[in-house]
Amino acid sequence: MMSIISLKMELSAFIFREVHTQRCISSNVRRLTLLNTTVESTAVSCPTDIILRDKRSAISGAPEEEMEALKKNKPPLLPVPSQSRTCSDGLSIDPTMVSQGTKRKRDHESSHSNIEPPLTTDMITEDARQILKRVTKNSNQINIGSRKKATIGIFGKSGEGKSSLLSAILGKKDLLPSGCFGACTAVVTQVEANLNDSNYKAEIELFSQEEWENELKDLFRNIKDESEDRNDDLFEIAVEKITALYGVDADQKTLEELKNDERFAEIKTYLSVSKKIISSSNLSEFTNDVASYIQHSESSSGGWYWPLVKSVTIMIPDCRELLEHIVLLDLPGTGDCNKIRDDLWKSKLRECSSVWIVSAINRAITDRDPWGILKHCIEELGPGGKCKRINFICTKTDEINTAAYIRSARLPRDQISEDKDQKKACILHRNDHAKTRVKEKFENSEIKKIFITDNQFQVFTVSSDAFFDHNLNLESSETEIPKLQDDLRNLNKSINRELTKDYVNKVKGTLLLIQSGQLDPDKKTIEMKVNIRNKFEENLRSSLIELDKYFDSIYNELEQHLSKGVEESVQFCVASTKAMIAPNKDGRGFHKILGALCKNYGCYWSKNWDVVLDLNKTLAKYLHKYIDEDFLKIFPVTGKTGKSVQEQIDKFSITQSDSAYPSCDILHYIQNFIEIEETKLKEALNRDIVDMKKDIYSSIKITILNQMASCYQQAAAVTGTGSMKIKQDLLISTVDNIKQDMFNKAKVEVLKMFNNLKLDVKNALESGLQEAIECSQSQTSKKKRMDVSREIEQLERLLDQLSD
Repeated sequence: MMSIISLKMELSAFIFREVHTQRCISSNVRRLTLLNTTVESTAVSCPTDIILRDKRSAISGAPEEEMEALKKNKPPLLPVPSQSRTCSDGLSIDPTMVSQGTKRKRDHESSHSNIEPPLTTDMITEDARQILKRVTKNSNQINIGSRKKATIGIFGKSGEGKSSLLSAILGKKDLLPSGCFGACTAVVTQVEANLNDSNYKAEIELFSQEEWENELKDLFRNIKDESEDRNDDLFEIAVEKITALYGVDADQKTLEELKNDERFAEIKTYLSVSKKIISSSNLSEFTNDVASYIQHSESSSGGWYWPLVKSVTIMIPDCRELLEHIVLLDLPGTGDCNKIRDDLWKSKLRECSSVWIVSAINRAITDRDPWGILKHCIEELGPGGKCKRINFICTKTDEINTAAYIRSARLPRDQISEDKDQKKACILHRNDHAKTRVKEKFENSEIKKIFITDNQFQVFTVSSDAFFDHNLNLESSETEIPKLQDDLRNLNKSINRELTKDYVNKVKGTLLLIQSGQLDPDKKTIEMKVNIRNKFEENLRSSLIELDKYFDSIYNELEQHLSKGVEESVQFCVASTKAMIAPNKDGRGFHKILGALCKNYGCYWSKNWDVVLDLNKTLAKYLHKYIDEDFLKIFPVTGKTGKSVQEQIDKFSITQSDSAYPSCDILHYIQNFIEIEETKLKEALNRDIVDMKKDIYSSIKITILNQMASCYQQAAAVTGTGSMKIKQDLLISTVDNIKQDMFNKAKVEVLKMFNNLKLDVKNALESGLQEAIECSQSQTSKKKRMDVSREIEQLERLLDQLSD
C-alpha cells in the first residue's frame, strides 16, 4: 500500500512542478486522475505490463532529468483492475464511464511528440495469450493464425530500375543485383521477408527431369527449324537457353551430341530435386551464389541455370515491418512457348492485390510496353483477379540533362537558380509534369473502367540513387522512396491488425463458452438453453432461404447475359478469328508468329512485348463483355455495390435483435459467442470467394482453349510451302464448325461453377453455425466452473485498442 501512495505522490509532485512549463499539462492531469481511479479501485491481479504502459503514458513528456530520477526510485508495478476498460491511448478508465457510453477523446490540441503510442499488435496478442493461459492453463490451444500474403505484382522491362527500386525500399543498397528482375525470359521472381532467421535465403523451384526433357526437345526443334515458318523470337530464346546452360556453340550440336556432354549428366543429377535452397548471412556471398539462377551473361556462356528454373523466391532478413505479410512479385513478359511457366505466370498474376508499373521517367509517357502488357492482363487483375490498386512508378528521376531540359520545357531562366539547385528544380518540375501526364493517360485508357476511384491509381516519381546518395541534392522525401515504404508499412500493419483481431476474438469465443456454462444445470437453465437453440436454428433456416433467393436471382441474371454473349460470339467469332490470324496487310513474317501462336495453344507474346496475340481471349471477349459489368457488381474488388456476394454474406446472421426471449446473462454470452463464430466464418468465406470468382471468370477462356486444343496441335504440325494458308483455314473452319457447342459449353461451365459457389457458401454457413450452436449448448463441469467475465472485459478492451 505504501508503494502505491509513493507512486501517487511522485506523480503529483512531478505534474505540479511542471505546471507552468509543460505544454501538455492538461493531458497529464487527466492521466493522473485516471491513474488515481485505477489505484483506488484495485481489487484483482492482472498482467503488470498493462499498468506499466499506463504509467509510462502518464509520465511521458517529462524532462530527461525527471525521467532519470523516476527510474532510479522506481516503485513496484500496480495491477490493473479487471473491471476497468482501456481507452484509445492505453489508459485504464472506470467501468461506470463505459456503462454510461462515455468515450475518452484524443486531445488534438496538445503535443503528442513525446507520448508513447498505445499497445502494438504484438503486445495485444501477448496480453490475450496470457489471459487464455491464466484461464485454461494452455496458451497454445489457439493458434495465432495465418493467411495468404498480399501480392504486389511489378511490371517493367529489365533496365527500368526495378532492382535498384526494391533495394532502396528495403533500405539496403545493392541488396538485389542489377538486372536480376526481368533479365531471364519468363522466370517468376518474388521477394519476401525471412521471418525465421537473419540469413538471406533463396528457394529455387526447378523443372522436373521429364519437364526439362520435353522443353529441351522443343528448344532444339526451334533451333533446327530452317523453314520459312521459323519464328525469330523463339529461335533467339532457344539459343539463349541452350548456350546459357551448356556453353558457347552448344546450339550448333544435335540433341544426341549434347546428351554426351558431361554437363548434360550433371544437369540431370541436378534436377533430381524439385527445389534448391541457398542461404547465407553474408549478402555478397548470397548474391554471387544466387546470380546464376536469376541472371544471364551474354559474355560468359555455360553454367547459368536460369533456364531450368520455374520460379525464385528471395527472402530478406530484417524487413518484417515492410514485408511480414507481403510478397513483391516480378511479372516479366513471357516470350517463349513453355506452357508450364506461362500457366504459373498467369496464376501468380491473378493473386496480385496491387500492381506497380515501373518505367524510367524519360519513357513513362511514350513507352507502350508497360501499358500494353497491363492492358492485356487487365481481365486477370480486375474481373478475373483481385487487384485493388495500381501504382505507376517513374524511376531514375535524378538522371537529367539540366540545360537540355530547360530548353525543351521552356523554363524561364530567372525562375531557375544555379548549380545543384538548378538541377533539383528541373527534377522536381519534370516529376510534376510526369505525374500529370501519366494520370491523364490513365484517365483516357480502358484500364480506367476497371479501377474506378482516384485512390486506386497513384503515380510516384522516385530516385533510388538519390535516396542513398545525398550529394545528388534531393531530400529523402523528394525521392518518394519513403512514400512507397509507407505504402508497404500501412498494408502490413492493416493485415497485422486483422490477424490480431482474429486471434483475440478466438480467445474471447473460448471464454464466452466457459462463461455460458456457469449457471447450475437445473431444469430452468436447461429449458432456457433449449429454447435459445431452437431460436438460433429457426433463424439459420430462414437466413439460408433468403440467401438462396439472392443466389437464384443472380444466377438468372447471369444466364440471361451469358445467352446474349453466346449469340454474339456465334455471330462474330469467325470474323474475329480472321481479323487476328489473317490480317489484311503485308503478311511477310506473320507466318512465323502464327506458327508460334499454334504451338502455344492460341497465345503469342513477342520477346519484347510489342506483339501480343491471344485467340482464346478474342473468342471469349463477347461472353466477357456481357458479364463484366455483372462481375464488377457481384464480386467487386473494393467497395459496396448493393448486390455483391460479400455484402450478402456480411448481412447473414442468426443472432437477430428481435429475440423472443428476455435478456439474460446466459443469452448474452451465447449470442456473443455465436456472433464471433459468424464473423470468423464470414471472413474466411469472403477470402475463399475471391479465389472462386477468379476460377469462374477464367473458365470461359479455359473452356475455349480446351475445345480448340486439338486444332492448335494439328495446325502447329503443318509445315512447308503454303503452310500459313493451311493453318489459317484449319483454325477458321474449326471455329466455324464448333462455335455453337463451344460457346454453350463455356456458358454452362460458368453457371455450374457459380452454382457450386452458392452451395459451398450455404454449406459452410450451415455446418459452421450448426456446430457453433452445438458448442453453445455444452455444459461446463462443476470442477472446471469459473467466472471469467472480467477476463472477457479485458479482451474487449484489447479489441477496442485495435479498433482505435
